[in-house]
Amino acid sequence: MAMSGGDNNNNGEIVMADMKQVLSDLSGRFDTDAAAGLNVVFQFDITDGDPFHIDVNDGTFAVVEGTSDNPGVSLIADSDTFVGIMTGEINGMQAFMTGKLRTEGNMMLASKLGELFKQ
Repeated sequence: MAMSGGDNNNNGEIVMADMKQVLSDLSGRFDTDAAAGLNVVFQFDITDGDPFHIDVNDGTFAVVEGTSDNPGVSLIADSDTFVGIMTGEINGMQAFMTGKLRTEGNMMLASKLGELFKQ
């Protein structure tokens, strides 16, 4: 997957394409066993893009555009950071510790994402 960088004028378009690809790849990486009995909403507020949320419901999930009314945790990052975390190129804990990723709500739920969506 091409990561954006440099002085490319299409940088935003590349990152948005990467985000769409990452989101479409989630179904192949979803661990239904890890999600059994889990009912939670992960809100993603992309600072340079559109918000969306992942609704996990007892072994299934759905990606929904927009903002959830009641997320368990909200993750706030730019699209580069989001793509990097979801592809494994950026360590989520490092992104959090360096301020590239912020959370609101139950921060411990954010660590569940790695269990639910394997690399």
